Amino acid sequence: MKLAWLVAERSTCLRHHVGAVIARDKRILTTGYNGAAAATKDCTELGCLRDELKIPSGQRHEICRAIHAEQNAIIQGGFHGINIKNSTLYCTHSPCVLCAKMIVNAGIKRVVACVGYPDQSFKELFNQAAIEYSSMEVPNLVIFQKL
Repeated sequence: MKLAWLVAERSTCLRHHVGAVIARDKRILTTGYNGAAAATKDCTELGCLRDELKIPSGQRHEICRAIHAEQNAIIQGGFHGINIKNSTLYCTHSPCVLCAKMIVNAGIKRVVACVGYPDQSFKELFNQAAIEYSSMEVPNLVIFQKL
């Protein structure tokens, strides 16, 4: 989970920095963060459409330049030919329902998150698809401490 928070630092979203790590058998398979599509301008350069239109978090997902962290982690698996079936997705935030649908169809079997996303409709979908979901506290993000 600590790595997901580190990956989130790459986010170009002005609202939420979200990071995701997909792992299986104690091995990292892919990572993703929320940001604009490759080779396109992002919100740090153009501003946030959702803020301009006063759209609350968790609503109208289609009005956003960003691809969600979970989506990017899944896409990276396909792009690089990495099998993510039966894996665990660690994400800084719980998924929106769109990401949850992708998680189900990608064959991910477990999701662990820290921060709750306003849209909680993913829980019923995960129950139906037998995907294990758990939450945890934000880990200590200090990399090194002197003794």
